[in-house]
Amino acid sequence: MIQGLLLALAAGSLVSLQNIFNTKVNERTGSWATTTLVLGMGFAASLTFGLIFEGGQLFNLLNMKPWYWISGAIGVGVVICLTLGIRQLGPTYAISIVLISQLGCALLWDSQGWLGLEKVPFTFQQLVGVLIIVGGILVFKLGGRRPKEIKS
Repeated sequence: MIQGLLLALAAGSLVSLQNIFNTKVNERTGSWATTTLVLGMGFAASLTFGLIFEGGQLFNLLNMKPWYWISGAIGVGVVICLTLGIRQLGPTYAISIVLISQLGCALLWDSQGWLGLEKVPFTFQQLVGVLIIVGGILVFKLGGRRPKEIKS
């Protein structure tokens, strides 16, 4: 379990770091060029590391269901939506909304057992947890506003 927690923390940190880089690339190019660059470089890195660590087993895809192949297209949606969302809302607010959306969807998919997941019972505590996170983001976003000073 500790390893899973550490990996999840690392993933969150890497996603935040990637979003910073994506935003900087997007400032110089555009959303579609950024998406192409990010996913293209991701493909090259994945292929390289896959060959190093798994060798020929990397291409053993016999037991894969055909609809799993759309995950690459989902990745395009993730990168383009994040890039545009960060441009319009700023990084912290956009990522906060992304986290709420991720948590809400994961909770829904788990509780319904969709996409081949083991069905996990929905609890009141889970709902309270999501609502607390939503409340925290509202406090973060709305709590920092200061009244405009009146110029004399």
